[in-house]
Amino acid sequence: MTAATETAAGVSLTLPIDGELRDYQLGRPGPWRRPEAPITSRIAYAAAHVIPKVLADNTPDSAAELDWDATLAYRHQLWSYGLGVADAMDTAQRGMGLDWAATQELIRRSAREADAVGGRLACGAGTDHLTVADLAGGARGLAQITDAYRAQIDVVRSAGAQVVLMASRALAEVAGSPADYLRVYGALLAEADRPMILHWLGEMFDPALRGYWGDTDLDGATTTFRGLIEEHAGKIDGVKVSLLDAEHEVALRRALPDGVRLYTGDDFNYPALIIGDDAGHSDALLGIFAAIYPAASTALQELDTGNDRRAREILESTEALGRHIFAAPTRHYKTGIAFLSWLNGHQPGFAMVGGQASGRSVGHLSELFVLADRAGLLADPDLAAARMRSFLSVNGVGR
Repeated sequence: MTAATETAAGVSLTLPIDGELRDYQLGRPGPWRRPEAPITSRIAYAAAHVIPKVLADNTPDSAAELDWDATLAYRHQLWSYGLGVADAMDTAQRGMGLDWAATQELIRRSAREADAVGGRLACGAGTDHLTVADLAGGARGLAQITDAYRAQIDVVRSAGAQVVLMASRALAEVAGSPADYLRVYGALLAEADRPMILHWLGEMFDPALRGYWGDTDLDGATTTFRGLIEEHAGKIDGVKVSLLDAEHEVALRRALPDGVRLYTGDDFNYPALIIGDDAGHSDALLGIFAAIYPAASTALQELDTGNDRRAREILESTEALGRHIFAAPTRHYKTGIAFLSWLNGHQPGFAMVGGQASGRSVGHLSELFVLADRAGLLADPDLAAARMRSFLSVNGVGR
């Protein structure tokens, strides 16, 4: 029997499935293992979420108050499985509850922890401390955005982490043409003292980023993006592409200059993209890896030994869960990441900064529970079942 079909004796509960209450028998956790040596076949980052204090004011527009012990312990889990941590990015609720003051502290604390264990760490630098009221138009606005990027880059660099140059809502608002994007990004890359990762985040993750790179046409935007990469290839470690378009990603990957990596951000199609083909493969910088990290690590270890078939089987066994967590509206995927973290005992309550725990329905999270179980990703079935029962009860299910 596989981990996905073997049952855990005696662990069952009643779940809302297909619109009615049904008894459900849990399976056992998968045969996941921590690596005994560094993973070498791929560079893989898990984009980690944040955990608020139990008694924090987690209402929209309130300042984020994080449970630092739980938040950092989650990062240690990821490092212990041989994965890098991508921090202070959209999974950490940048622009959806995590303010810049808390972000700076997160970057500094994560960097200290990474240094202590020799963990790989990349952190997002953006412009989200700017407000619409701050912004001017035209050249002055572009200068403000460039300076805002510089300030955040300095925080990441000073902490000793690698910079991920995040997409900017402010730039999407102010830029009037592809040339405006090239002006801002070109200035930042010219100043870089070490290679950065560029992040192209699609509008399905953030509707405010529609038309990024100055064009709503994907081919036109890609032409601008590729031109930027080709001009500054020596300053770019890689590009993280989060467009949920596997065909586009493969074509872009094949066109990148030598030495520039493609870090897949495709949380739908990651198994095939990571395994790759005769022409190459994608590395990974994925929010879904924060949910499936034991399986992801085990798959990458199989790749290290040349067992591509087993690696593909493992990753594909998590694909249904990934597609569900990242289902439209995709920007609320963080709710599923936090819910699974809570089910697995990594945080004391199912809470998120900015009130985002309400981002998914009871039905959605019930299906997530089933898919996580079938993928062998409920580490302690008894605990997960108990927490799921309490969640359903407080939401009036079964009463």
